[in-house]
Order: sequence, then C-alpha cells, then structure tokens
Amino acid sequence: MTRISAPALRGGLLALLAAVLFGLSTPLVQHFGQGLGAFTTAALLYVGAAVVALLMRHPAQREAALRRSDLPRIAAMAGFGAVIGPVALAWGLQRTSGSSASLMLTLEALFTAVLAWRLYGETMDKRVGTAMVFLLAGGVALVLEQGLASDTPMWGLLAVLIATAAWGVDNTLSRGVADRDPGQVVLAKASLGATATIALALVFGEPIPGMVAALALLAIGATGYGLSLRLYLLAQRAFGAGRTGSVFAFAPFIGALGAFALGNRTGTWMLVAGGVLMWVGVVLHLFESHGHEHDHEALEHEHAHSHDDEHHVHTHADMPAGQHSHVHRHEPLRHVHAHVPDAHHLHSH
Repeated sequence: MTRISAPALRGGLLALLAAVLFGLSTPLVQHFGQGLGAFTTAALLYVGAAVVALLMRHPAQREAALRRSDLPRIAAMAGFGAVIGPVALAWGLQRTSGSSASLMLTLEALFTAVLAWRLYGETMDKRVGTAMVFLLAGGVALVLEQGLASDTPMWGLLAVLIATAAWGVDNTLSRGVADRDPGQVVLAKASLGATATIALALVFGEPIPGMVAALALLAIGATGYGLSLRLYLLAQRAFGAGRTGSVFAFAPFIGALGAFALGNRTGTWMLVAGGVLMWVGVVLHLFESHGHEHDHEALEHEHAHSHDDEHHVHTHADMPAGQHSHVHRHEPLRHVHAHVPDAHHLHSH
C-alpha cells in the first residue's frame, strides 16, 4: 500500500472499527437496559466512557491539550451527544426492536455528511458521492426489510431518529476538536454527560439498576461509547467529518447482526442485500485516492504529528521520534499528492 492511499485507508479503518463497537452496543443496551430509566441508562454508558478515557490517556507531549476556548464546543457535544442522543436512544429501545433501532441509525451518516459539507466545506467528489449512495441504499433496504418483517412501533423509531440527529450534530461539532488529545475530549464530554444524566435520573426518581445490568452497561459504555468515540475522533483527524460519518453508517448493519445473535431472527434476503450495499460503500471509501495540485497557505497550529510526511518539515534541536505535539508553523507550499479533507487540506474545489 503506497502512501498515496494511506490517509483514506487509515481513516476508513478507524471509522469502521468505531462503527463495529458502536453498532454492537445498540442491541446490548436494549438487552441490559430493560426496566431501567433512560437517564440512568445514559449515565451508566457515559460513566463507562469516562473510565476508559482515564485509562487511555497519552503523555502531554504526544497530543495537543484541550484549551479553555474549546469548552463551549465540548459542552455542546455533551448536550447533543451524551445527553439527548443516548437518552432518546434508550427511550426508543424500550419501545421498538433492537434491529429496527440499529437500522434507523443509518440516518446519522446523512446528518453528519450534510452538516460537514455545509459547515466545513468538505468536498464530495464522485467516488465519495457514489459511496454515500451505496450506504444510503443499504440503509433504505435494511429499514424496508424491517418494516416488511414486522409492525414496528413508530414512537420508538421517532425517538431513535431524534438520537441520530443529535449525534449528527455531535459528530460535526467534534471535528473542531479532532486535533486535540482524544482522551481529554472523551473524558470531558463523558464526564459532563454523565453528570447531567445522573442529576436528571435523581430528579425523575428512576429506579436503581441491579449489579449485573449496571456492570454490563458500564462495559458497553467503555467500548461502544468511550473507545468508539476515541477511534471516531482519530478517524476525523485523518479522514474528515463527512467521510468518517459515511463509513460509520456501517454501524447499523453490525447492530442488526448483533440483534439477530441475541434472538431477533426476523431477517430476510433484504438484510443481506442491505449489508452488501453498505459494504461496497465502505470499500469505496477505504480505497479513495483524491489528488491534484493545491496550495497551502501559511498556518500555525498545534496537533499530534510526525516528520515522515510532506507537510511537517520544521526542525528541532533534538528531532523527536514518532508522534509528538507542539505549536508549529507551516510555510506557504504548492505541491501535488493524494489527500483527504484533514486539518491541512480544507481547500475548496
């Protein structure tokens, strides 16, 4: 594999792994969250996410730290992604099937891609557009499959739709802190979300969960929300918000398979067709190669980087090995190479 396709491949694989972890969490949350309040469920998930963030912190010199100016964005991310999203999902999961909810989450990618295009100006060439069409077609097939297979309660699906919209906003907001230490971002967001949902659970007098359910939801939160978000942020750093959200659309299919493994055996040939369509879309993203002559304006910023690419050519008295972080300056540069919409390639077309 040449360096030309490495950014897209790395970003795509990180997004795909994040999708697997999050996709599997949906049917598991439904299984272990039965009888619990929506706020309690969300609180346990994000306490688990906070714990894994604490355990996976990097040394300060390897990643750019969060700044005070990032706090409003982190607070908004926590509100949409750690309160509205998981609470709406937990409420909806108690009123619809796990596979239905998993499939509805396909729409999260659509919200994310549109917002990334409008707010960040991320380009969508023909290959990316084709990949999104395949992913959306797969999602439609999955939703139709579920609709034909059973009489799905609409209030539950509407709540899941609200969750997807909230997470779409969260995904887009997180692009602005993708170059910060992902451990700090996850910890800050998860801590704010857990604090808010614990307070709301107490206000509404929700029942205290049993030991098994609590431990299970903490573990699901650690992997499906904490570790998944960390991988998602790293994917955005390498791949851009729109493309990461699009590959992340594979999560519903993973969730549907998880629901099937837990006893929901209502799948038809459309489930297979939807999965194949979505897999084609993911593969198109993984092997994306977009290259042309482009200009880099002078830029000063801070993020984790190494000196084995074409963009970080500044010198050190003692050249560090591998990834490190500090404030650095890019001089104006014009060159040709394949790239994706990361922090250094947000030019228009």
